[in-house]
Amino acid sequence: MSHNILVTGASGYLGGTLLARWASAKLPAYQRLFALVRTDEQSEAVKQYGAEPIRFNIKDKSSVTTTIIENKISIIYFLIDATASETQVQMIKALAEVKKQTGQDVHFLHTSGAKLFSSHAGLPTNSPIPDNDPALYYLSKTTYARYSFVENAVRANNTIIETALEYDVKSYIFVPCVVYGEGEGFGNKTSIQTVAIVNAAKKLRRVCRPDPDNYTWPVSHVSDNAGLYLEIIRNILSGKEIDHGINGYYLASSGSVSWNSLYTAMAKRLAAQNIIDDDKVELADSQALESMGAALGCPKDMVSLFLGGKCTLQAKHGREIGWTPRYSAEHILEMAGAEVDLILQNP
Repeated sequence: MSHNILVTGASGYLGGTLLARWASAKLPAYQRLFALVRTDEQSEAVKQYGAEPIRFNIKDKSSVTTTIIENKISIIYFLIDATASETQVQMIKALAEVKKQTGQDVHFLHTSGAKLFSSHAGLPTNSPIPDNDPALYYLSKTTYARYSFVENAVRANNTIIETALEYDVKSYIFVPCVVYGEGEGFGNKTSIQTVAIVNAAKKLRRVCRPDPDNYTWPVSHVSDNAGLYLEIIRNILSGKEIDHGINGYYLASSGSVSWNSLYTAMAKRLAAQNIIDDDKVELADSQALESMGAALGCPKDMVSLFLGGKCTLQAKHGREIGWTPRYSAEHILEMAGAEVDLILQNP
């Protein structure tokens, strides 16, 4: 039986690029592709990618359940909220009902984030952690995050995995990292972390690093990030059994770079654009952190959460299922100037 697929977050940076690349990916056959929309404009926009617009209230359990069951949706790509799990749990339960009615395997992919597998979440960072490490789920169950919303997001991952296991739904935790490059969809064109660096720099008129140590973080071009989303769906539609559940973490990354290298590369372009006074990168003092926090809308002790910290998660799972990134980790440094220009052009 062919699958019906639902993609949420179509107007976002990641979801928009995913949809924009969907047709050219030449995926195995499926029946229908739905994209969750909120407006008439979005409805028209998703049609250009071959998706059928669909509307329902994701906060209403009855609406979620009815929509999924009536449309016999068997694969859901969730790209909306990484910090909570209520909607995802309801979707998983509805998928289970579709499976009961059709006898077809059902799949739920939740988009998480690298912060939840980093020093910010209390995970060890003294050595690399492959995303196919069988211990990753148990590490997430036993670590403690400093900030409550990070802790809530870690618990959301675990709740999704455990609920899917309970209801016999195959789940996947997709992990974006520092993603860069121009979004290809109809909505948001820019990333999050690189925008945070620019916004903090504009406030200070200089680039400051929040951490005293030269930490590293995984990176990915937005097209490579979309490529992993597509490779997972390609395997599912082909009927291949890929790791899921407690072993179903998928990091989209070609490697890691140091934050200081990224700050330095972006500072050069920011100085050339007269956004900052010079291209020096300095360690932020208490006053600078206060200003950076004001620019980012957070207390000063949370600045590192938005543009720092250490993550040693490594991408292994994607390559095991056929995904190969086009761009090296160092490419983000080569494209730092273009990234700055893109952010300034899309305030």
